[in-house]
Amino acid sequence: MADLHGEGGAQPDMASNSLFDEGGALSDPLERIAVFSALDSFSQYRKSTHHRTTHIRRQNLYAMPAAQWQVLAAPPISILETLSNVDDAIDVNADLADRILQHGLVSFGLSDRHSNNPDLDWQHKATINDLPKAHSTIRQFYRDWSREGYIAEVEPLVDIVVSDLSTHLPLPQPREDIESPRLLLPGAGLGRVLFELALRGWHATGNEISYHQLIASNFILNATQHSEQYTIYPFATTFTNVISRQNQLKHFAIPDRHPGRALEARDNAALLIGEMHMTAGDFMLGYSTPCVENKFDGVVSVFFIDTAPNLIRYIQTVHNCLRKGGVWINIGPLLWHFDGRDNRDRNDEINSGGEKVPGQEGSDSNSVWEDKGVSEPGSFELTDEEVLQLVPQFGFEIVKHEIINRPHGSDEGFGYMQDASSLLQSRYRCSHWVARKI
Repeated sequence: MADLHGEGGAQPDMASNSLFDEGGALSDPLERIAVFSALDSFSQYRKSTHHRTTHIRRQNLYAMPAAQWQVLAAPPISILETLSNVDDAIDVNADLADRILQHGLVSFGLSDRHSNNPDLDWQHKATINDLPKAHSTIRQFYRDWSREGYIAEVEPLVDIVVSDLSTHLPLPQPREDIESPRLLLPGAGLGRVLFELALRGWHATGNEISYHQLIASNFILNATQHSEQYTIYPFATTFTNVISRQNQLKHFAIPDRHPGRALEARDNAALLIGEMHMTAGDFMLGYSTPCVENKFDGVVSVFFIDTAPNLIRYIQTVHNCLRKGGVWINIGPLLWHFDGRDNRDRNDEINSGGEKVPGQEGSDSNSVWEDKGVSEPGSFELTDEEVLQLVPQFGFEIVKHEIINRPHGSDEGFGYMQDASSLLQSRYRCSHWVARKI
C-alpha cells in the first residue's frame, strides 16, 4: 500500500481523488466497502470496546445483591476501581486506533467529516464482525512491534527464515553487480517480518487480504516519528486466566524500532538494504496470473498456509509466481482456519464488513467461471505429513523438513499473542520446510 499524503482543508471529492480512477484502490465498489468498513471499525474502537468490556461487566455486577457487589467493590478487591483502570487502558488503545484511522483517511484521500456523497461516506459501514478485527489488530501490535513481543514470538521465526535465505538465496557480495533476491510474503500482516527481511537486504513484497492489517501496517511503517512513540495495553480486556490486575494492565511501547530510522542507519553505514512493498488483496487472485509468473526468487510463508481453505490453490499460486529453482520457505502450525465450516459460514467471515469476494457479484449457475480465490467453494484439512506429500505433486521438491518444538534458547513452544503471565499458556510446535521449484 502506498503512503499517500493528502492536503488538509477542503472536502475531498471523487473527481479530485485519483484512487477512484480506474484501477485505483477505491474504484471497485466492493473494494471500497472493505476499506470503509475497516476505517469505520477503528473509528468505533473506543465506544465498542468500552461497551463490551466494562459497561456490561458493571451491569452484571450491579445485578447482584447489593451486599455482595459491595464486598467486591470494597478493598482489597476494589472491582469498580479495576474497571475504571481498564477503561483508562482502553482509552490509550483507542488513541492509537484514532491515529491509525486518521492516517488511513489521509492515505485514501478521505475526510473525517460526514460526506453527503455516498461514495465518499465511510462512516457507519462496519458490521458487528468488523469490530473484533480492529480490536485484534490493536492487540497484535504487541506481537509484531513491541520489544517484548517481537523477541518472544517473531524474532525466532525471522532467525529461521534468514538462515534458510542465507543458504538458498544468499545476498550478493558488496562488489558483485547483481540484484538481491526478490521475495514474496503472503499474509504479511503488520509487516514486521517484511521489514526485517528488507532491512537485511532482500527485496521483499508483502501481500495481505485484510484492510484492517493493511491500514495498520501502513501506519506503523510510514507514520511514526520515533521508536516507542505509542503505548498499548494488549491484555487489558482479558478477564480470564489472570493472575493479578497488575499483569492484566501491563503496557508496552511501540514501535520498538523506528522503521525509517533503522533503514536510514544501515544506508548511512553503506550496508545493503532491500526494497519493501505491500500489496492488497487475495493472494490467490493477485499472484496466479501470467503477469507475475516467475517473478520471485523466493516465497516466505510464516504462520500462513493454514489460512487456506484449499491448500492446492496456495501451492499452485506459489508455483506460478516463483521462478524455476526458486525456493519456498514455510514455518508455522496447522491451525486450519476454516476447519469444519460450511461454505456459507466461510463466506460470511470473508465477507464480514464488506471484504471483497471477487466474482461473486451478479453470478449465477450459468455464468462464465470466475476465479473467486479464497471464497471459492470447498475446503479440506491435512496433516503435516500429507502437506509434505501434496507439495511435490505440483512441481516442487522438498529439500528440508523438521518439526521445531520450541524457539532456540526457549523452554516453551512458539507463542502467538501469548500473555506470558497468563494461567493459560497456548504454544505451538512448528512445521518448518524448504521446497524448491523444479
